[in-house]
Amino acid sequence: MQELQIHSSLVLLTFVLAVLSFVLLLWINAPYGRFVRSGWGPTMSTRSAWIVFESPAVVVFTAIYLAGDHALETTPLVLLGLWLFHYLIRTFIFPFRIREKGKRIPVLIVGLAIAFNVLNSYINARWISHLGQYEVSWLISAPFIIGVVVFFAGWLINQHADVILFRLRPTGDTNYKIPYGGMYRWVSCPNYLGEIIVWCGWAIATWSLAGTAFAVLTVANLLPRALAIHAWYKREFDDYPTSRKAIFPYLC
Repeated sequence: MQELQIHSSLVLLTFVLAVLSFVLLLWINAPYGRFVRSGWGPTMSTRSAWIVFESPAVVVFTAIYLAGDHALETTPLVLLGLWLFHYLIRTFIFPFRIREKGKRIPVLIVGLAIAFNVLNSYINARWISHLGQYEVSWLISAPFIIGVVVFFAGWLINQHADVILFRLRPTGDTNYKIPYGGMYRWVSCPNYLGEIIVWCGWAIATWSLAGTAFAVLTVANLLPRALAIHAWYKREFDDYPTSRKAIFPYLC
């Protein structure tokens, strides 16, 4: 019971952090990517930073998961597979595809990302393998099936958007260009939209407050970023498509 109370408190903390992050990021553009700037302390290479701050979502999540009483049961294992499907690619493949020659990320941002991933890994891994109850029948339940469909739909949107960005500039070209095709017909940041959809799918598939907290925090972090990028595109390119929204088609 004590651990359940601790877990509930950390889930609540995640919701609080989501609100605070959303408000803060509406005013301050996190200093990485096109918004990188001096004055944020020591920096490290973008590729190394990605591997370092995403690794807890693989290593910590798996370690906490394996310590759960239900770790070897079928449904928790399937949920573990969903999580690792995303994060193994995000941690060990994506960093070697990005073309951020010379770009760096402040160590402060890396540290904050590590803290987030550790917290998020604990509340989700501990729930699916220990504190939650998932019978085999959950695999044919409506929430699970819908959640998995949403998860992979978001993943496909995210991956396709990334492929378009990777092909946009030849190797060595550091100039930003306007992306076209796919979901870029409607929004400036379909990669972020896909990421949000992925974790909404996770929240539905796990039917948990921990999963919901992650989805809400994802929106809180990526929506302000998308709005900032959308505004940046409109400032930098006179011919930027006026019909595009920032992240949600026809909305914002």
